[in-house]
Amino acid sequence: MSDVQTWIKETVGSTPVVLFMKGTAQFPQCGFSGRAIQILKECGVENIATVNVLDDPEVRQGIKDFSNWPTVPQLYVKGEFIGGTDIMNEMFASGELKTLLNA
Repeated sequence: MSDVQTWIKETVGSTPVVLFMKGTAQFPQCGFSGRAIQILKECGVENIATVNVLDDPEVRQGIKDFSNWPTVPQLYVKGEFIGGTDIMNEMFASGELKTLLNA
């Protein structure tokens, strides 16, 4: 396992809610990342842990390899990969995401 994969695994495992995204929670760098942050805020997540994949090309590719998911943003809750903005939207609309985040 590479250093980046090890770091990602540790980050996902030790942070209850983490979003790998383009930009930051305060300044998203794409519409999908912005929507993901908006959804998390609407679910009541106050301290959103984010990783800006634009800061490091190895992390940007590494997270895609780690999850076997081709796009960013990617949401992890309690070490489990949830999905990207499309899945977050569906789970938010059904109430499932808020339930998961509040569990």
